[in-house]
Amino acid sequence: MSTTTESSSYYENLEQMSVSELLSNMNKEDQTVPLAVAKSLPQIEKLVEAIIPRMQLGGRLFYIGAGTSGRLGILDASECPPTYGVPHDWVIGIIAGGDAAIRKAVENAEDDPAQAWKDIQKFGFNENDSVIGIAASGTTPYVIGGLKAANEAGLLTGCITCNTGSPLAATAQLPVEVVVGPEFVTGSTRMKSGTAQKLVLNMISTSVMIKLGRVKGNKMVDMQLSNEKLVKRGTRMIMDATGLSEEQAKHMLLQHGSVRAAVAAHEQGKA
Repeated sequence: MSTTTESSSYYENLEQMSVSELLSNMNKEDQTVPLAVAKSLPQIEKLVEAIIPRMQLGGRLFYIGAGTSGRLGILDASECPPTYGVPHDWVIGIIAGGDAAIRKAVENAEDDPAQAWKDIQKFGFNENDSVIGIAASGTTPYVIGGLKAANEAGLLTGCITCNTGSPLAATAQLPVEVVVGPEFVTGSTRMKSGTAQKLVLNMISTSVMIKLGRVKGNKMVDMQLSNEKLVKRGTRMIMDATGLSEEQAKHMLLQHGSVRAAVAAHEQGKA
């Protein structure tokens, strides 16, 4: 197996570099990540195309991971409800070691191949669910074991990894392999690998939500109005769509609870 995520950094004697050199070289490496993601677009497309019809039938999307990978999955999942106004159980992020591991590493949590499936079962599961395992190395037992169990249960499985030919990719029905090469600090996969995983997760959840009808035009018309900034954003959306004044648009937004509902009510001639 090729383990580029553990390969030695292209740079030596980092401690002898100036701050300017450190920043410049890290930025140079970061610029390679989108290019690596671009090479994986066909794999990402296959995964997204498979998830959409399953979610249309009532399936959920699970992310499972450990460490940085698990945290990135939780981040992506947690942002779907406020951004797209969807229930909290549409996209679910699960991290090895439980919620405590979001802030602090939990010793040996990623080494249990049976635990991820137990964690998924806490939410129940149905035949239309999809499970994406996230692991830069592609060797994490927690993630591999979770996908194996999901396969056996008849669920759709995918993965995001930054090595080629990994055990995780071999387990996933629809693997996504984004090979970003050695990290600036050898083996520190929270860097380029983490950035690549974040970009791919953005693509997956955004594409799925658009295709599930949670965006109109290019607007987040179902976003939750959880703060004044979002109320102002929603008000502007309604003003653009209807020609209403700011005061009228805000009144409609607060009355109907979402941009989509307010615009629909205006079109139907309802105050």
